[in-house]
Amino acid sequence: MATIWYDKDADISRLKGRTVAIIGYGSQGHAHALNLRDSGVSVVVGLHATSKSAAKAKAEGLTVLRVDEAATRADIVMILTPDTGQKKLWDESIAPRMKAGKTVMFGHGFNIRFGQIVPPADVDVSMIAPKAPGHRVRELFRDGEGTPALLAIEQNASGHAREDALAYAKALGATRAGVLETTFAEETETDLFGEQAVLCGGTAALVKAGFQTLVDAGYQPEVAYFECLHELKLIVDLMYRGGLNYMRYSISDTAEHGDYTAGPRIVTEATRGEMKKILQEIQEGTYAEKWIDENRNGRPAFEATREKEKGHLIEKVGAELRAKMPFLNPVVVDKVA
Repeated sequence: MATIWYDKDADISRLKGRTVAIIGYGSQGHAHALNLRDSGVSVVVGLHATSKSAAKAKAEGLTVLRVDEAATRADIVMILTPDTGQKKLWDESIAPRMKAGKTVMFGHGFNIRFGQIVPPADVDVSMIAPKAPGHRVRELFRDGEGTPALLAIEQNASGHAREDALAYAKALGATRAGVLETTFAEETETDLFGEQAVLCGGTAALVKAGFQTLVDAGYQPEVAYFECLHELKLIVDLMYRGGLNYMRYSISDTAEHGDYTAGPRIVTEATRGEMKKILQEIQEGTYAEKWIDENRNGRPAFEATREKEKGHLIEKVGAELRAKMPFLNPVVVDKVA
C-alpha cells in the first residue's frame, strides 16, 4: 500500500526561522510562493534580471532577487523553472551557493533522474510535486482546501529531509488532500509516460484521428469537433469524480455498449506494445537523451511540429466555435496560422 501523509503528519514549525527561495514565478512558482507566504513562511523569489514575472511577484509584496542572490540567502531552494533550462541555471547560479545543511527541492524529478543536476552529498534533495496546475494549487489553498502531491527524498544528508519536505507540503496546502510518497525515478518515469501515452500524446492523437475520420467521410468539421473534442471534457469530468464506473453509469446504455465493443478495437495489442516501448525508452533514458539533444540544438523539430499543429483544421474550427461560446471563457494562446 502507498504511504500517504496528511496534516497531522506534518509540522510546519520546522520552517520557522528558515528562508525558502522559490526559483521561478510561473504556473507552479507563483502558487508555491504565495501559499508558503500565506502560511507564515519566509519566502524570496529568484528570477533572472530581465524576467517579466518580477513585476507580478513584487505586486504581491514578495521579495524578488536574482537567482544567485536568492540561493545564497535561502536555507531551502525550490526549483520550479522549466526542465530544459534547469541544468544551466543550477550550474551557473545555484550550485555554487549550496552549502552543507541546505536543501534543494524540485517540483518534478527529470533533472535528478537523468543526471543533469548532481547536488553535493552534504545537502538534502527532495521533491514536492502537486498533481494540478499552479493556478489550481493556489485556488484550492485560498478556499481552505488542497491539492494532492507526491513526495520523494533523493538525499537525506540532514537526517530530517522527509520531515522538512512534509512541512513544505503543509505550507503549500498539499497535506490537506494527501501527499503520496514515491521516488524521483518513479515520479519522473510515470509522469513522462502518462503525458506521452495518455494525457497529452495519446489523447491529442486520438482526438485528431477521430475528427479527421469524420471530416474525411464528409461530415461537417463543426459537428466532428463537438463529437471528438468538445464533449471529451464531459466524459473526463465524470471519470474524475467517480472513475470509469461512474462515467459508464452516467452515459446512455448505447454509449456504454460502444465503450465495451469499440474500445478494444482502438487500443489493441499493437497499441499496448507501443506503450511498453515508450515506457522502456523513458526508463532507459533514450527519450531524455533525445529531448536534451533537441534543446541543445535549438529545438528545430519541436518548433516545426508546434507550428504545424497550430494550423490543424481542428484548431481553426475550434477557435471559431469557442469564440461563439463566451460562457466557456475561451482562451487564445497564439494566433492560429
